[in-house]
Amino acid sequence: MDVLSDVVAAMRVGRPHSARRDKYAPWGLRFAAADEAGFHVMLRGSAWLIPEDGEPVALAPGDVVFLAHGQGHALAGAPDVPLREVRLLPDGTWIGPPDQDEQRSGCPDAVTLCGFYRLDRDRAHRLLAELPQIVHLPAQVGSHRSLRAAVELLGMELEEQRPGTDSIVTSLLDTLLLFILRAWWESERAAGRARGWAAALADPAVAAALRAVHGDPARAWTVAELAAAGGLSRAAFARRFSALVGEPPLTYLTWWRMTVAGRLLRHDDLTVRQVAGRAGYTSEFAFAKAFKREYGVAPGRYRRGAA
Repeated sequence: MDVLSDVVAAMRVGRPHSARRDKYAPWGLRFAAADEAGFHVMLRGSAWLIPEDGEPVALAPGDVVFLAHGQGHALAGAPDVPLREVRLLPDGTWIGPPDQDEQRSGCPDAVTLCGFYRLDRDRAHRLLAELPQIVHLPAQVGSHRSLRAAVELLGMELEEQRPGTDSIVTSLLDTLLLFILRAWWESERAAGRARGWAAALADPAVAAALRAVHGDPARAWTVAELAAAGGLSRAAFARRFSALVGEPPLTYLTWWRMTVAGRLLRHDDLTVRQVAGRAGYTSEFAFAKAFKREYGVAPGRYRRGAA
């Protein structure tokens, strides 16, 4: 089981959205804080990402920035230009035109690709929670080629709007999110800065145990079995797993089982008994008790609330 793909699929809700925009100087947009995770890509030209707290970040052509925690920020052609407030509606359209650039002619000073993902913050995985406020992936020759290819394809689809574009864009946005996360963790490991989940996914023993848990969460795993999957003694594995993941192996197993159960209740037509089995519980009563302890509501009520 690909742990990264599994975790992102569990957190992602709704449909991602994006827009490709031409920019003419002077330009500046302010994005309010939101629950969504957002990204900006400089397809052409340069810009400044201006966080609410912290120093502005200079963006060059091909740069990608990812804001996992939905903090307010601005994107502008220069640090000192006037900013206009913009916000996206739930369907991904702008509230009013973000600027008058669409009425301008000639070569734009910059072309941006911006978008957002809706995430289930109530089940925020440590993998996402450990990301910095701003993930900046500078364009470098030969680096992150898969990410660059996904950006190029997405930009082309948004520009040309051919048959099938809606479905293609949705798939490319999901792919882009995975490429962004992978590129950042690979950069952290290459620079010797890998900590937490970035280090856990790079650690052979811990990564093997995580794949086992994600591949078969219903199995009655023991710490000894997970240690064997990673090729370590029980004690050494338990220490390493807790240090990198942030909690003991069986605590994470329970949390992940409940996350799987919540996703099944929200998206599938399985009975509560069937969901309990998928989450590793032979007793529907025991599952309902564990689920209520984790979510604060019974499984049936959770399902009705998500409908």
